[in-house]
Amino acid sequence: MADEEIERAGAIPIERLAVNGITQTDINRLGEFGLYTVESVAYTPKKHLLTIKGISEAKADKLLSEASKLVPLGFTTASDVHQTRSGLITLTTGSSQLDTLLGGGIETGAITEMFGEFRTGKSQLCHTLAVTCQLPIDQGGGEGKCLYIDTEGTFRPERLHQIARRYGLNGDEVLDNVAYARAHNSDHQMQLLQMAANMMTKSRFSCLIVDSIMALYRTDYAGRGELSARQTHVAKFMRTLQRLADEFGIAVVITNQVVAQVDGAVFNPDPKKPIGGNIVAHASTTRLYFKKGRGVQRICKIYDSPCLPESGCVFAIHEDGIGDPKDEE
Repeated sequence: MADEEIERAGAIPIERLAVNGITQTDINRLGEFGLYTVESVAYTPKKHLLTIKGISEAKADKLLSEASKLVPLGFTTASDVHQTRSGLITLTTGSSQLDTLLGGGIETGAITEMFGEFRTGKSQLCHTLAVTCQLPIDQGGGEGKCLYIDTEGTFRPERLHQIARRYGLNGDEVLDNVAYARAHNSDHQMQLLQMAANMMTKSRFSCLIVDSIMALYRTDYAGRGELSARQTHVAKFMRTLQRLADEFGIAVVITNQVVAQVDGAVFNPDPKKPIGGNIVAHASTTRLYFKKGRGVQRICKIYDSPCLPESGCVFAIHEDGIGDPKDEE
């Protein structure tokens, strides 16, 4: 991938730092640490850079100084932010009603969390997005590939073939554009994000899916004694997801499980809440609550969003992916 393509994807190649005493060996060391772009260096605390073998305090200061020249880290006006947001791409969900609810679709450069019980359509929407993110921008796509991290073994490539036919795409090409990985534990899940960052510097990706984010944490960390360690690990994972969204302008989509809410259940007609606590809650930009409806119908409610009103809509799961309910359903 050409450097200009990487920059168009929202990231500056890390080779641009190879000036004024910063050698290619230093660049390679940063890559081994999982830093592949100028942004990733600029966003990394100095104390973390100092843990990299061969990076002295003077070298760390030099790296951060050079990165700050290329990456704006200061204040800007709200007008500039508004202008930047007006050019954001949204990815279609396959359902016009769901797209309308979300203000156009799944937002790029942000984390969208989908939570609900099993069979509410979370994984089905992930499969649909893995295809629609490849569509041209004028058709609700992101003109990029998809990274899919599967923690529960629910990924089915044959579903992508069915959804691809709906959009007139070549099924085999669609599958080739989805980079899939099965995560086996929470540490592996984190390592896959580092691999993802490297892949994004080489090719244009528009969507990163983690289905589901907390499943492995529930088994890797048991009891209250390990809660603090678990939440620290989750916080690092969520921070890395947001960094990738910021660096590469991709849409990050995560699914989450729910747990019954015992306290206050008498006054709450639907006492379920997403797991992961405040760490996941604060790190997610938009949170969507999925519920079962009648037949193939599912209900999506805006649970939390900085700009979308608390509202809901009905969508459906069809053979060719997520769509609007049909009259006969």
